[in-house]
Amino acid sequence: MPDTLPIVTPTLPTNSVEATNLMIHYYRAEMTRMNAWRSRLDLTSNWAITVVAALLSVSLSNANAHHGLTLFAMVIILLMLFVEARRYRYCDVYRMRIRQFERHYFGQFFEADPQGGPEPWLKMLAQDLRHPKFRITLALALRRRLRRNYVWMFAILLCAWIVKIASPDLQAGASLDAARPVATLVGHAAVGPVPGWMVLTLVAGFYLGLAIACLKGKDRGGDEVHV
Repeated sequence: MPDTLPIVTPTLPTNSVEATNLMIHYYRAEMTRMNAWRSRLDLTSNWAITVVAALLSVSLSNANAHHGLTLFAMVIILLMLFVEARRYRYCDVYRMRIRQFERHYFGQFFEADPQGGPEPWLKMLAQDLRHPKFRITLALALRRRLRRNYVWMFAILLCAWIVKIASPDLQAGASLDAARPVATLVGHAAVGPVPGWMVLTLVAGFYLGLAIACLKGKDRGGDEVHV
């Protein structure tokens, strides 16, 4: 019995019918992979929404629950954002391949205006198959997913946290001093040994960074639709 199996060279299409069948099966394969990664994006977003709803229900329904629980929810959502951004980069790779078919193959077919000569988009697609690369950076993926979904979750958490530390009814042992409302609010924001002013500064800096990320630059591709 031989130690190694013989190398079999795959047979390439020899006519237009075989070439069309090959492209059909390849298009279906790429569509399946893109849908799989798209489902993972939805799954991550759904888990993030579930975490926000669960932690907010605990924090706002129980006066004994510390407001730091809301801050913890912000950290969890930030982690979920990074996970979703990583998945989004993979989804974008397969989305690009699908768009090449839709734009250059099906688009030409439906317009009934075939162009002769070499097809540079097929060469680009072949090069991408041999050496696949991410088309967007992690920073751009984070900004896109933040703009589409996560900015609203962070906004809800911020509003809930402010209500939690500002309302004595939602925080056990807290009282509102009408003579010093700002100082009282800062005092309620303390987390263990960390003073309230430092917690407020960290939260303000975090949300300022989120705002800059949302407003910074413009997505590549102008008005094109992105996932």
